[in-house]
Amino acid sequence: MKILEIKQSTPPLIEQLLCIWEKSVKATHLFLSEDEVKDIKKYIPQALKDIAHLIIAENTDKIPVAFMGIKAQKLEMLFITPEEQGKGLGKKLIQYGIENYSINELTVNEQNPLAKGFYEHMGFHVYTRTDHDEQGNPYPLLYMKLKKLD
Repeated sequence: MKILEIKQSTPPLIEQLLCIWEKSVKATHLFLSEDEVKDIKKYIPQALKDIAHLIIAENTDKIPVAFMGIKAQKLEMLFITPEEQGKGLGKKLIQYGIENYSINELTVNEQNPLAKGFYEHMGFHVYTRTDHDEQGNPYPLLYMKLKKLD
């Protein structure tokens, strides 16, 4: 796996990342209906273009299999194709973000317990919770911060 920082995203790359996003969401966000996934998907290309730091992971065939977006010191998004989940790629990306961008905060859907557990394993802890997501939908969010080493 190779981790790359994207300085300028091209339409073909956005399409590849949109495919990763959709596969990942369908595998992990089981609380979303097919229509909700389709509705959210409309906003992803612009979100990818607007993110301050877009980092992708490519496999040995130079095909993107994961990506994360960082703004300030916050992880805004992290998506991995289902085929690559559980192989340490998420850990590598988070470590890269912590080392290079001082990531110390993120938000995760409460209804995605695997992601919550992964972030806890990576040293994050929940500091607050909301009953709805940023769009007002009934999907509780957990706000997490990286634990400080004393």
